[in-house]
Amino acid sequence: MEKLIITAAICGAEVTKEQNPAVPYTVEEIVREAKSAVDAGAAIVHLHVREDDGTPTQSKARFKECIDAIYKVCPDVILIPSTGGAVGMTAEERLQPTELFPEMATLDCGTCNFGDEVFENTMPMMRDFGKRMIENNIKPEYECFEMGHLDTVLTMAKKGQVPGAPMQFNFVLGVPGCTPATVPNLCWLVNAIPAGSTWTATGIGRHAFTLAAPAIAMGGNVRVGFEDNLYLEKGVLAKSNGELVAKVVRIAKELGRPIATSAEAREILGLKPLK
Repeated sequence: MEKLIITAAICGAEVTKEQNPAVPYTVEEIVREAKSAVDAGAAIVHLHVREDDGTPTQSKARFKECIDAIYKVCPDVILIPSTGGAVGMTAEERLQPTELFPEMATLDCGTCNFGDEVFENTMPMMRDFGKRMIENNIKPEYECFEMGHLDTVLTMAKKGQVPGAPMQFNFVLGVPGCTPATVPNLCWLVNAIPAGSTWTATGIGRHAFTLAAPAIAMGGNVRVGFEDNLYLEKGVLAKSNGELVAKVVRIAKELGRPIATSAEAREILGLKPLK
């Protein structure tokens, strides 16, 4: 098997300091959490940004401030800015980080229930997102919450509406209202991706590590972080994103999967090496 790529989703758009005081809002806090994750073994940081009061934002200026600050302390890390933003944001608002020409960014592959809310990703929106990423030479991480999402983006790739092979998928399982985080569901999705693709599993909440272990054994990659789960174990809040990454590293060690560096992750994902 290839080395394991660990992604840290360090803050998301929904979780708050009231839920876990370590959730980062400010630039300094976001840098702290990114560094803790990278130091623990993460090759990728999936990035949302906040205003200092915790309000989620897709501001190009705020993203640039955070990205520049992270690169100062983690110069080799792969950053994947979110184009998902927060529920209710417009497509143009969500697309702002693509104006910074990151090497990767997320592309959500369909509308779905998101707890009590609806996360809207219409076909016209997805075509606009795909066009922007083609024009800006950005490799998408295709976020799929349902099998229909995967089928949709594969069809779009065949039509040239989104970047094609080699494709990177993130299967986000366990969101209330979406596909449950079970091993059969993960296998169902993984078995449907094109040959030569790479994939990551993200288990939400209590499923973070119970989905990580089979993903590691199956040869996939893993995402953890405060965006998805605030607890190190039942009843124990994680003190940092680094603690969550370190737990994945321990599981991988027991299962015989070495951890990829950012440089190795770039090669696995088909990205250009840093100069």
